[in-house]
Amino acid sequence: MQRRTWMLLAGGTALASAGAGLWWRSTRQPAPGTAAPPEDGAGTLWSMQFDRPEGGSLALAALRGRPLLINFWATWCPPCIKEMPELDAFAKEQAALGPAGWQVIGLAVDGPTPVREFLARTPVSFPVGLAGFGGTELARSLGNGGGGLPFTVVLDARGEVIHRKLGATDLKEMKDWRRQDASSPRS
Repeated sequence: MQRRTWMLLAGGTALASAGAGLWWRSTRQPAPGTAAPPEDGAGTLWSMQFDRPEGGSLALAALRGRPLLINFWATWCPPCIKEMPELDAFAKEQAALGPAGWQVIGLAVDGPTPVREFLARTPVSFPVGLAGFGGTELARSLGNGGGGLPFTVVLDARGEVIHRKLGATDLKEMKDWRRQDASSPRS
């Protein structure tokens, strides 16, 4: 009986420590204009790589150096599903601009099977990475303190956060962000 009590006490302490760590991490938000995400000892956003639903991988290092819109979404999230056609329209417009356009990616905070099934019914032109539920932590490191979905973040060509949005976005809003970025002075 003493051993069981000791194990329960140790397990409870570990859970409490993990919960405190998650709370602390969720309250940190990078300041606007900071590199994203800040160095955390595990590397940066640019060193990350995600499996793609159709096979292969999405290496974020290949996207460095141009503005990048990242949309965190899930198949079980109605606002995420609603905004997908808008994201796809924006991605197509930007792709038509070539190297002058923004890059668009989706990171699915979901399991591979539901994502594959969804994309078979509703294909999109932009790359999708399978971030799984770990994508929530990445979104938090980019400023989504509450961990809600959908969450969209835009990084400029230097890798600094220039826009964040919790909740569904639309084509007009993305075009407005693009216009603001185009008119911003660069150092």
